[in-house]
Amino acid sequence: MTATTAPKPVAAKSSGLIRSSAIYSFFTLISRVLGFARDVVLAYYLGASATFAADAYNMGFSFPNLFRRIFAEGAFASAFVPAYSKALATEGEEVADVLAADAMAVLAAGAIAVTVAAELAMPWLMYVIAPGFHGPKHDLAVHLTQIMMPYLPFMAIYAHLSGVLNGRNRFIFSAAAPILLNLWTLVAVWPAHNTLQAAYYASWGVIVAGISQAALLWWGVRRSGANVDIRRPRLTPAIKALIGLAVPGAIAASGSQVNIFISSMLVSQVNGARTWLTVCDRLYMLPQSLVGVAIGVALLPSLSRHVHAGDKVGSHRAIDEAVVFSLALSLPAAAALFSMPFFLIDGLYTRGAFTHFDALATAKALQQYAWGVPAFVLSQLFNRVFFASQDTRTPMRFTLIAAGVNIAAGVTLFHFVGVAGIAAATSLAAWVNVVMMVSTLHKRGLYEPSAKTISRLIRVLVASAAMGGLLALASHDRGLLEAPLHHLRLGPLGPKELVIVGLSALAAVSFPFLLFASGGLTLSEIKGALRRKPGESDKTVPGAQDLG
Repeated sequence: MTATTAPKPVAAKSSGLIRSSAIYSFFTLISRVLGFARDVVLAYYLGASATFAADAYNMGFSFPNLFRRIFAEGAFASAFVPAYSKALATEGEEVADVLAADAMAVLAAGAIAVTVAAELAMPWLMYVIAPGFHGPKHDLAVHLTQIMMPYLPFMAIYAHLSGVLNGRNRFIFSAAAPILLNLWTLVAVWPAHNTLQAAYYASWGVIVAGISQAALLWWGVRRSGANVDIRRPRLTPAIKALIGLAVPGAIAASGSQVNIFISSMLVSQVNGARTWLTVCDRLYMLPQSLVGVAIGVALLPSLSRHVHAGDKVGSHRAIDEAVVFSLALSLPAAAALFSMPFFLIDGLYTRGAFTHFDALATAKALQQYAWGVPAFVLSQLFNRVFFASQDTRTPMRFTLIAAGVNIAAGVTLFHFVGVAGIAAATSLAAWVNVVMMVSTLHKRGLYEPSAKTISRLIRVLVASAAMGGLLALASHDRGLLEAPLHHLRLGPLGPKELVIVGLSALAAVSFPFLLFASGGLTLSEIKGALRRKPGESDKTVPGAQDLG
């Protein structure tokens, strides 16, 4: 196939979509497991309410990480991938790669400018983003944020190059790169001898990770055959059009992250609260990372091709498949988090400087985040339905409305129920966002779930509720489960850790049977989604190769 040969429209290839998502999710799972190890180690060294170093570090990391998540989870890429895929299909690789190089130059220049401005303004900016930080806590947060801000330009480059690879149907590099952040942080913090030293060491580890991640993606792009070179930024007509889509797209794609950041601002006056929310974030964002982002990233190139080909039936089928598989994985996760929040937090985190009081406060917040998990996942998917049609303004408007709901509800609920009210407000805002998106897609005729899809979702909900009920009983009778293991230890794992691991494994193994019994999914559908059909190839874009 030559560079100028446009690919033929392909009928709904949901199996290719789910297979790509499964590969992305596999590497994301590895990253999340290592991320959990990183969080446990940091909680052990830094604690939460007992010191101020944990809050200072988590706030310092959250500022560049806010931009990282916006970019890495598809903000600029959500505008870029459809344009890049279209250029590959209609104008050839050379033109598409010029667009990619120009976009990377402008994006990197913008990220560097933001970094420099933030570095200079951070002593005063910290009063805005963490108004409850004062004295040594404020000063430490400023220093740590200034250390970690250069992470942003490297992440901007990483995210953009991920978009290049995703546009060519290659997902492994972008999914594997976050593993480096967790590895470098663990390596950096391990030699620390006190809380303050651990905070500084971990911050420098973030910078090393950023360099490594950008380098890995650069190598991956070169290996894919793309020629994205380094050049001076220039505002060509194509780049101006891309920016016009990317700016509202960035706001739209950052909905949940903006709400999280708002939450951290509201609770900054409570010592330890910022860390409690960070611990919650690791658990309740896991389904979004594994499912919503994975399927969303894989969905966007496929959906963009269906849209450009005028294949309405194919696009509807692809969205249906993504919604069912997403909720088949995220609903049971939500049920587990809601049913046994303290069991999870106490078993996983209570050690070292992270106290029983911290675990209780974190569990209350986690339970409120749990019922928002399906909305966090769905918002990622439906955002990409708009992005595939190069409409970034509509989801941007909905994101801003949801942020307003989050602020109003957060301030109100925080006054009555404390930190858990902040979590409840975030979940409420996420559902408001999803309802607005689904309603608009229906009105425009862009998506309406089929009767079969609605029936399957109801059955998935029933199976998830059944599993949640069983886990709630296990949590209530926790003492009975731990008693037989009272004298057993496997390395660092004691009775409570072993019960959590065993119960989680049992739930993961048993839920598919509940799912199949309810009719939410069938074994043949799972096999069909993961199996490449004869003659089917992922090379739907000129120059694309097999995933990886």
